Amino acid sequence: MNPIHLFNRRTLGLLALSLAAFSPNLHAQDKPPLKIVVGFPPGGSADILARMVADALREDFGTIVVDNKPGAGGRIALNAVKAAKPDGQTVIVLPSGPMVLFPHVYKKLDYDAVKDFTPVSQIARFQFGVVSGPASNAKNVADMVAKAKSDPGNASYGTPGAGTLPHFMGVLMEQSAGISLNHVPFQGGAPANNALLGGHIGYKFDVVSETAEMHRAGKVRIIAVTGSQRDPQVPEVPTLKESGINMDATAWFAMYGPAGMKGDALTRLEKSMMKIARDPVMKDKMLKLGYEPIGSNSADLAAAQKADLNRWEKPIKATGVQLD
Repeated sequence: MNPIHLFNRRTLGLLALSLAAFSPNLHAQDKPPLKIVVGFPPGGSADILARMVADALREDFGTIVVDNKPGAGGRIALNAVKAAKPDGQTVIVLPSGPMVLFPHVYKKLDYDAVKDFTPVSQIARFQFGVVSGPASNAKNVADMVAKAKSDPGNASYGTPGAGTLPHFMGVLMEQSAGISLNHVPFQGGAPANNALLGGHIGYKFDVVSETAEMHRAGKVRIIAVTGSQRDPQVPEVPTLKESGINMDATAWFAMYGPAGMKGDALTRLEKSMMKIARDPVMKDKMLKLGYEPIGSNSADLAAAQKADLNRWEKPIKATGVQLD
């Protein structure tokens, strides 16, 4: 054998071994990118948080794609994740509504909120704002109640979709304040914002971060928040209880994967999400958006989901709302 050829082959072999030794992630780079599915359009609160999470996860996962699949209050996105392989390459970031409200309002829900998904991590808790737009011009909750009572049924409010948490915030406020409101569902928070600004609806119930900037700019007015404490984004805005409405409601964002995700696929995501919640930069970003960082493990998210499924059952059934 030609010694030059032998030398070249040996050299190439040693080079390959060296690359493998110094590039432990070489094979990992051959994997498809991590896909984070979002059930709402770009620009809404779920999309903003999902992109924040994606940026933070790139250190551990490399390439990440945020895939917006809006419609049906998040159900289109959930069914896409339900059908995905449980290999840890496809997850969803979503608000708690589809996992704790939809099972009570849809008789024929096309997924099982418990059996069809793997809990990964509860990302953050948050509250909602009651927002008055140019069409209503209500300056506070008392103003809103008075206007609704003087013109029953003509006060309209928009939400990111039928059966979502903001939808039931409106229903609960109707019951608590003794008023009648017309619900107008949209495919996400951003379209609802446009309708509010355009004077097509009078009010909006949604995450405070959706309208905090418009509130500060004087384009709309957040007249109350739904939690037990004032929101740091708009500290001048009272809670509903401070405004005379006996109502206190919050929600959360979480990450789920398809059913059957376990072992390294689950553990890797779970640990990364817990690390993100402890990161000072990420925590600061979340707090500025009005989110309380959680970063739970899989078991704690499963427990939180079970508790909220039980908590919302009676109030929703009392409304008589059915969406199919």
